Amino acid sequence: RQRWRADGRALRKLPVHVGLVVTEEEPSYADMASLVVWCMAVGISYVSVYDHNGIFKRNNSRLMDEILKQQQELLGLDCSKYTMEFSNYDKTGQVLNCQSTLKVLSPEDGKADIVKAAQNFCQLVAQQQRTHSDLDVNMLDNLLSSTNGFPDPDLVLKFGPVDSTLGFLPWHIRLTEIISLPSHLNISYEDFFSALHHYAACEQRWGK
Repeated sequence: RQRWRADGRALRKLPVHVGLVVTEEEPSYADMASLVVWCMAVGISYVSVYDHNGIFKRNNSRLMDEILKQQQELLGLDCSKYTMEFSNYDKTGQVLNCQSTLKVLSPEDGKADIVKAAQNFCQLVAQQQRTHSDLDVNMLDNLLSSTNGFPDPDLVLKFGPVDSTLGFLPWHIRLTEIISLPSHLNISYEDFFSALHHYAACEQRWGK
């Protein structure tokens, strides 16, 4: 436990928001819960979990139970120092004791959310509450409901053999560093931290 906190502080830069994207057909709740708890332990503030079939989102109570279980097992008495909020959990107001916020996403939170945001903006124009010239990056960000209150991901960890993020937040990952790992099944903390170390060492040129 001491090592995890020290690891987070030792990195030259730590992502604020990490997306955990599973492209494999059979996601593991236990392994995903481990990844979420490790994110909490090293000090990452926002975590998004995504699989292209929406399995985690449809069963987010099961994922939450597994995270609570592993939070206790991995952090033990230290878990009182952490606060995890499940921002789209189906029981309103469910807040845990940790310093991270979790969103569980599915494909409907990607392109479909952009379409919905465009429709909402068109309605505002039709109602003369906005003009077409008001539409810019910030306006669209505000209209997207799936990531309301979340910064864009700094880092996406993509698990599985598919060379694609399969619809994960296409609007938000323009400047995101994407690191591919073979699988999330039986993933070790060493593999996870190695990916964070790779991110910390990379030089982001922002299109230059």
